Amino acid sequence: MVRSLKMSHNLKIPDDDYIPPELIGARMTPEQFEELCREYRKARLELTSTGELIIMPPASPLTGMRNAHLTYQLEAWAQKDATGVSFASCAGFTFPNNAIRSPDASWMRREKWDSLSEQQKERFCPFCADFVAELRSRTDRLPSLLRKMEEYIANGASLGWLIDPSTRRVYVYRPNEEVVVLENPETVSGEPLLPGFTLNVSELWSQDLQDSQDVVQCALTI
Repeated sequence: MVRSLKMSHNLKIPDDDYIPPELIGARMTPEQFEELCREYRKARLELTSTGELIIMPPASPLTGMRNAHLTYQLEAWAQKDATGVSFASCAGFTFPNNAIRSPDASWMRREKWDSLSEQQKERFCPFCADFVAELRSRTDRLPSLLRKMEEYIANGASLGWLIDPSTRRVYVYRPNEEVVVLENPETVSGEPLLPGFTLNVSELWSQDLQDSQDVVQCALTI
């Protein structure tokens, strides 16, 4: 694969941020996708089960702040619990249907993680995480995220949360069960898969309130 270059001070510097336009919507194998990710290390990429490349834009600062709250709470619990390992949004998982996805937060049982070789741990995980969470941003289309959650469960996840700050809803997915929609919850329990883990969702909702207050305060000072 040819690397795009840019000129700076008469030196050729690899540009691992820029994705050539011709690759948008391109179809490729999982092996080609992995090579592409090595080529463009800073890009946020996923691969669908049909081999279509998905290029995701950077998240807004507000979404990034919420995601930090989510991953921090999950990691803090995982450190105490010690029965598994948690991952941030940069971790990629290869599904049985050949899709390669990167949930916003995820967790895997310790025995599954320990079954991987050191080489496998340096590549995309060869199976789905046991728990996955997606945090909807303002630019995300809800139907696409709902299908993505179904894909997680169909490919091995035992628990999935879709957190939508815009409506203050949490969609809870489990295999062979109806989707449970929680309306404006303060907390969400990970039992029984994640014993003792309760996500304080109100911390994510409060970012909405703080954002609104900042906008009002800004308007008053203009």
